[in-house]
Amino acid sequence: MTDIITQMVADRRHLHQHPEEGWCEFQTTHFVVERLKALGFEVLLGTDVILPEAVMGRDPAKVEKAMEDARAAGVPESFLEATGGYTGALGVWKTGRPGPVTALRFDIDCLAIEETSDPAHIPNAEGFRSKVPGMSHACGHDGHTAVGLGAAAWVAAHAEELTGTVKLIFQPAEEGVRGAAAMAARGIVDDVDWFAGAHIGCSAKLHEVGVSHHGYLATTKFDLDITGVPCAAGSPENGKSALMCGAALCMSLGSLPGHSQGITRVQIGKFVSGTGRNIVAEHTSMLLEVRGESTEINDYMAAGVERTVAGLCAAYGCTYSLRRVGEAVTYKGDEEAVELVKDAARAVPTVTSVVDMNAKVGSEDCTMLIRRVQAHGGKAVFFYFGCEHHGHHKPDFDIQDTASLRDGWGVFTGFLARTNGRKA
Repeated sequence: MTDIITQMVADRRHLHQHPEEGWCEFQTTHFVVERLKALGFEVLLGTDVILPEAVMGRDPAKVEKAMEDARAAGVPESFLEATGGYTGALGVWKTGRPGPVTALRFDIDCLAIEETSDPAHIPNAEGFRSKVPGMSHACGHDGHTAVGLGAAAWVAAHAEELTGTVKLIFQPAEEGVRGAAAMAARGIVDDVDWFAGAHIGCSAKLHEVGVSHHGYLATTKFDLDITGVPCAAGSPENGKSALMCGAALCMSLGSLPGHSQGITRVQIGKFVSGTGRNIVAEHTSMLLEVRGESTEINDYMAAGVERTVAGLCAAYGCTYSLRRVGEAVTYKGDEEAVELVKDAARAVPTVTSVVDMNAKVGSEDCTMLIRRVQAHGGKAVFFYFGCEHHGHHKPDFDIQDTASLRDGWGVFTGFLARTNGRKA
């Protein structure tokens, strides 16, 4: 066990230095695949695990640049060709003995956040800070990936004690809730009997495990491009201002009515428009999202966005392109799976507290895989394993890897022992 934990920390620190954002994780995927193959897993990748028609929020130019960076870093061309331009991987271990199919999910992408230069920040103090300008693992997915590889090592070491099939899902593009939908649509969890996903940190403190019965807001992410007619500001009758149209949309979308049955959210995170003081703007681009306490409430909010955009663009004489670029649903765990995780967590020597954690904030696209598992008769659960942090998605986020990773690994492997362990 000590060797696996030591390797997990080393893996996390390697991955921390080489962060890659969603749909661009070619070096990370290669790192994962090479390890899985060395351990004896069957490995699927590319369009075997991603349905291209269901992909959201993938920028072809960024993907091509990421592939060039991967080549420069020594990733073989044969591997890049095998991905078909899609990141992520699935490791499959078949024991050859009758038993359930159990899947564990680990997300692998980073955030476009510059890591802090504070010398007290552990990655700076111990020499493993991000080497990629403007990118960092500010949400702990490097730790998730390392725990997934640790779980793979445990499966290989305990293969004779297991039954059925184990699937380890290394999912791209969780940030922006973009990657899970395409994996779910490919059908990789349609045969799964038991499923577990997790996140490090959030509200869980170090050595605390929080198990969710329900939670998360459903969400839809939109990219909006508005096109008007440019002209000189002195002759405004000759133009159609995409900027004024966008400004009106900001005010109107921010005033969308909520819903009596639950929480709603509308957020406009980015607005770009205009080229000069005396030019009627031709283009506006906006990044926005809605959320709802239920999938139905979220759909209500998304319909409000679509209706408002159509109406105001028509009123201002502009054309538009509104694209859905991310999606997640709400979560409700299965009590049998919840209890298995609680039991597994209580058995981890370093875990000091096991609590219920059912926050109705944020969104998580693991819910897309969970919903797919449940739709096909499987049982699923989501949990948190703690760390001490100053907030996710911040430049100084860190996870105390030498202490926190073993807790998550212990819960995941304990869950596997309970679902797929050979009975005496």
